[in-house]
Amino acid sequence: MSSRSRRRCVALLVLLVVPLLAWRTAGHERAAVAADLPSAQPLGAADDALIVEPDAGLTPVYRWLSSARRSLDLTMYELADPTAESLLADDAARGVRVRVVLDSRLERARNQSAYDFLRARGVAVAWSSSRYFATHEKAFVIDDATAVVMSLNLTDRYYATSRDVAVVDHDRRDVAAVESVFDADFRGRSIGTPAADDLVWSPGQSQADLLALINGARHGIAVESEEMSSGSVVRALVDAARRGVAVTVAMTYSPDWATELDAIAAAGGVVSVMHGESPLYIHAKLLAIDTGWPDARGFVGSENLSNASLLHDRELGVVLVAPRLVDQVAAVVARDVSDGQRWR
Repeated sequence: MSSRSRRRCVALLVLLVVPLLAWRTAGHERAAVAADLPSAQPLGAADDALIVEPDAGLTPVYRWLSSARRSLDLTMYELADPTAESLLADDAARGVRVRVVLDSRLERARNQSAYDFLRARGVAVAWSSSRYFATHEKAFVIDDATAVVMSLNLTDRYYATSRDVAVVDHDRRDVAAVESVFDADFRGRSIGTPAADDLVWSPGQSQADLLALINGARHGIAVESEEMSSGSVVRALVDAARRGVAVTVAMTYSPDWATELDAIAAAGGVVSVMHGESPLYIHAKLLAIDTGWPDARGFVGSENLSNASLLHDRELGVVLVAPRLVDQVAAVVARDVSDGQRWR
């Protein structure tokens, strides 16, 4: 079974696997957390950029991985890319402090080779904490100055055929927050999600933040996600479509989401699906809200629109405020909607 298929199966079973007491406690904590979304462009955001795959190729990501001078901290759900692994080893060989957290719950077998390779070459590697159902985050911090937050795993067999997006984030508060969470996860310690109102964390605020974006839309919502099983998110998209918001969704087809896609389409949303990897596999997790309007917002991250991802996994995403970045996200979704097949 492929990593993608295995994750789909696990997403459907996660509520049966996570201990009931922990689920109830975390649920009460989440219910009490209000969404905290950016009201202005964060400091340093003028230099932020998107990397759109497979259009850009991995060269921009590799360039960032090889740019560290003092430190590089990476959290990765699945790492199976000899080029990326060699760049991390090269960083360590020239004196950079390189630390890596790899998922152990679902991807330990696939990550074992990278774990062994990196440890043998001076990279400090830790398996992810068991307090999360999975560590599905894909992000790294360079020299305490830049965070790269991605939807893509560093898994080379998927690069050519997968739609994915990364954000290069220079906001000092974001970088500090990502670094502090990484440090806690690397050491196996518990930590709350630090204040940085354009970051979207799981477990914690992902569901509230994404619902706030969707529920606040007045003109348009463009969505890409690998999974669509969160009842709360689907209801919010249906409600938005019914109140006259132009809702568009691009996904790769799976029968697992057929009921949810039917509901969105029946409410007036435009749903477009691709099949397999033709022309692309939609692995990106994107939102573009009210594109072209003064209060436009976007989202890029690792969170799928599923209960597992929003409530139980370690995930990280970024809310985008800069109009040029929101426009880019909207253009990606529009292109994939056009290239897919209309649902129903």
